[in-house]
Amino acid sequence: TLAQIEPRTPISSAPFTITAPGAYYLTTNLTVTSGDAITIGANGVTLDLNGFTIASTDASATGYGIFFIVGLRNLAILNGFIQGGVTNNGSGIYSGSGFGYGIYGYPQNARVNGMSVSGCLLYGIYLGNGDSTVVESCTVRTVGSYGIVASTIKASVAKDCGVTAIYGDQMADCRGESTGSGYGLYATTALNCYGFSSSGYGLYATTALNCYGYSVSGTGLSSTIALNCYGSSSGHGLYATTAQNCYGSSSGTGNGLYATTAQNCYGHSSSGTGLNVNYSAENCYGSSTSGTGLNATTANNCYGVTSGSGMTGLSVGMANSCYGNSPPSGWGVYANEANFTFGSSVYAFIKYNMP
Repeated sequence: TLAQIEPRTPISSAPFTITAPGAYYLTTNLTVTSGDAITIGANGVTLDLNGFTIASTDASATGYGIFFIVGLRNLAILNGFIQGGVTNNGSGIYSGSGFGYGIYGYPQNARVNGMSVSGCLLYGIYLGNGDSTVVESCTVRTVGSYGIVASTIKASVAKDCGVTAIYGDQMADCRGESTGSGYGLYATTALNCYGFSSSGYGLYATTALNCYGYSVSGTGLSSTIALNCYGSSSGHGLYATTAQNCYGSSSGTGNGLYATTAQNCYGHSSSGTGLNVNYSAENCYGSSTSGTGLNATTANNCYGVTSGSGMTGLSVGMANSCYGNSPPSGWGVYANEANFTFGSSVYAFIKYNMP
């Protein structure tokens, strides 16, 4: 029988409401002219779009492509497309027909895999980020609010999002881009990720590893612990409590790289401080076109350089085995204490192993 050959329930028209557990699959493309397309109202449901598209021509763009009733669990959405007609006018104003939401709900123990959502007025894929939800190998493009929200997000992309592009706890191999002041990518832990924001944080994570964040006017990358990361902005390029093997660049007045402690790092700023460290900088390099090259409380094996007239290449409390360079009108090195430290010109209140 057909049920033996294909033990799943076919869906050939919309709107459609799933009221019983089981496996469901699309047999054709579905289009609604208003409201929601598919509503899931039972636990234990797998919905396979089978490569087909769910679309909407609703002028109000308020409906849901796929909607989960509150409190459901054990759900899976797979392999297909949700498409609306919403566009961005180029300045962050989203309008048009289609869905308000692509996939939306607050389920438990749910996953979305291999889905592509585009042209929604509000959210792309929204599962909440509090209870065992996974989004993997998905794409979202042109949505007016959040792109992807889940607890764990892997190998996914959300671009042209009006608010935060990707938001969750654990992320790996993801790319998020916000057109406004939202986060490009916001995570507790981010691995091999990229985030962009027009005026907010490009990438924000408690722990960031092998990540890149870029913002036009906000902070490029902000993290408590940043390892092998890069941040760029006209504001602060990279901002971290602990930065190791990192690079930060500011094309404006911000710090290229700002950290409490920095090791093996490089920071450059156009008119601010290249590398600014509250406590300890080790094996670091800071440069600035018209500001201070490197500023730190303690610097070991560091180099600071500035091209700015009257500015300081390396400004520290305690400098050990460091070098600073500046134009003749500024200080190459300016320190309270300096040990085996040299520069184009050096001022140190206390000197050790130096002329």
